[in-house]
Amino acid sequence: MPAHDEEELIGACLDALLIARSAVLRVRPELQVGIVVVLDDCRDDTARIVRARLAGFGPEEAVTVVIDERSVGAARRAGVAAAVGSGAGGSGAVGSAAADVSERWIANTDADSRVPEDWFSVHADAFDDGVDVLLGTVRPAFTDFSEDDVERWSLTHPPGHLPGNVHGANLGVRADRLDELGGFRELAEHEDVDLVERARASGLQVVPTLDAPVETSGRRRGRTPGGYAAFLAETYPRS
Repeated sequence: MPAHDEEELIGACLDALLIARSAVLRVRPELQVGIVVVLDDCRDDTARIVRARLAGFGPEEAVTVVIDERSVGAARRAGVAAAVGSGAGGSGAVGSAAADVSERWIANTDADSRVPEDWFSVHADAFDDGVDVLLGTVRPAFTDFSEDDVERWSLTHPPGHLPGNVHGANLGVRADRLDELGGFRELAEHEDVDLVERARASGLQVVPTLDAPVETSGRRRGRTPGGYAAFLAETYPRS
């Protein structure tokens, strides 16, 4: 999980991840589930909040990485490297306790997002089913929307509609396939779209799912110029 100056939202993000981690380990205690947070040029209170939330966890359970790149692609790349090297399973990764990279799954989310309780279970099932890349869905936090915007969102996103968009806030990939693709590229934005395009071009199994949608911030100014916040600003402008 990359984070750049997310002091307002990262506490809730980590709380949701830890709830989901506990939920999957209750039913599948054989799994090793680790969380990696990459603090990328954080100048606010993000680092303190992260370390407070993850205090008491060992290196097999939680890892914090510090970089100074201001690049979400570089942050994801650093997080994967730390995950595989440390044994912490990934950016919220789910896999077996074996150190073999082929037994690891990297599940990505963002610091302004909150995963549901069954999130790790859905990603674990994808790993077991032999999926190479899992495309999860997101929806904005409706507390950041007007009533009219919520209604319009509901009309354009009916139940059962599978848009197939790529969201780094809800993206899973087998660690060995990620390695074969050369990993996340150190892009300032759209590193998730770039990865999925390369996966499809390589003939990997890319599977979209409506299960375990992630709630992400409805803010209109994000950390990357062309990210999800920019989409919301254009589609649901505030008066």
